[in-house]
Amino acid sequence: TAAESFNYKKFFEMVGLKKKSPEDVKKVFRILDKDRSGFIEEEELKFVLKGFTPDGRDLSDKETKALLAAGDKDGDGKIGAD
Repeated sequence: TAAESFNYKKFFEMVGLKKKSPEDVKKVFRILDKDRSGFIEEEELKFVLKGFTPDGRDLSDKETKALLAAGDKDGDGKIGAD
């Protein structure tokens, strides 16, 4: 996929995240939370596509920041499990 083409809304639809149970969402969260901090930080988010497909590309800084902003409800610069 071309750089700057990542659309997180389409991505969430594609992986069915909206239809998953809270327990399934927590499983996905744990996979993405590589350092087990309880949060998904910007550096972990950059590699989100590789968590779903081995040939996935890294997100650009711009794409990563857009995805982080979408999930960072309290503005602390990371995404919590809730």
